[in-house]
Amino acid sequence: MTGHPTRLFAFCLASIALIGPLAVHAYMPVIPAVKIGLGIPDALAQLSFSVALFGMAVATLVYGTLSDRFGRRPVLLSGLALFLLGSLVSFFATSIVPLVLGRLLQAIGAGCGMTLVRTIARDAYGPDQLVKVLAYLTMFYTIGPMVAPIATGFLVDLFGWRSVFAFALVSGGLIASGAWFVLYETKPAGSGLAAGASISQSYVSLFKHLRFTSFVCQTGFSTGAFMVTAAAASFIMKEMLDRPASEYGLWFTAFPVGFFLGNFVSSRLGSRAKIEDMVLIGSVLSLAAAVAMCVLLAVGLVSPLSVFLPGLMITFAQGLSLPYSQAGAMGVDPRLAGTASGIGVCLQNLCGFLTTQAYGIMADGTVWPLIITCGTSSLIMMGFGLVPWWLRQRAQQ
Repeated sequence: MTGHPTRLFAFCLASIALIGPLAVHAYMPVIPAVKIGLGIPDALAQLSFSVALFGMAVATLVYGTLSDRFGRRPVLLSGLALFLLGSLVSFFATSIVPLVLGRLLQAIGAGCGMTLVRTIARDAYGPDQLVKVLAYLTMFYTIGPMVAPIATGFLVDLFGWRSVFAFALVSGGLIASGAWFVLYETKPAGSGLAAGASISQSYVSLFKHLRFTSFVCQTGFSTGAFMVTAAAASFIMKEMLDRPASEYGLWFTAFPVGFFLGNFVSSRLGSRAKIEDMVLIGSVLSLAAAVAMCVLLAVGLVSPLSVFLPGLMITFAQGLSLPYSQAGAMGVDPRLAGTASGIGVCLQNLCGFLTTQAYGIMADGTVWPLIITCGTSSLIMMGFGLVPWWLRQRAQQ
């Protein structure tokens, strides 16, 4: 290592986590406007959103492994450059094809965010402080989902959907400048993958542990339940309730507020709570909230409160369990911390892509596609959340 983490280092590291929300959450109020502006159907409009989740899912696998081999800093800076390029391409898009390509580039770049933030945090602060540091970093991360949809909702209403990509360019440029001037290389000398090591062997080495598989899949399907709820809420507000994009942005703050509160509880508990217990508690709370939302919508109580209030509880549960799932996954094999972090973020985005695109394909102007996709993702999440707790109980017998 070439330095010690300062407060400015921590602030710049946390700001990099905002790249993900700039590629994902900031775009949510844009979807209905893009559908109208480009004259495209629901499925294609949803594709311009979900392709970002797919791009980030694939990219995070590459970033994690490359950072284990070549170092954190050069890989991070390359990702931030791609994000800026994708934002520029999207800004000038005049049809759905260049828009999707630009969004894909933007997302591939944004994939460096949470993947390398988690890995750099483990390098700089050590495994003993990891849960607490991850919780604080994720609390800062919630500023993105909290502010971005509000800002972009007003931008869409006032200046049109292209202004959102100008906002991403300016914000991303500031974040990239901080990374360039402040962050140093944290990868310990002699750690990680050797030059001739097989990437696939690293994946096999991690996935052969049921504990690792359960942690990353729990975070993946938990994120899938949230993403489809947030994406569907945009259509419900605009097309079923005829509300403006700016109002959706204001209601959307319920999601990051819940996430922030969940992370706050995790940061206070830290390593005093057992990883398996916190993952299970988060899974139970998330499933209960998803069931409540599905029941309200199924009986015809369609309103902002029937979506955003259960959504707040879903994200609270996610914020409660996520730092523990992340720490548990990266702790399975510390030599492959970057790869483990990449796989975890990959599955979060992949599950988000699958659920939101499934919703887009099934979209029929009713609430049933949301009920089906959110309910299914939540049930699967609950199953994986139970496994680490069961493994610990079996080991103690």
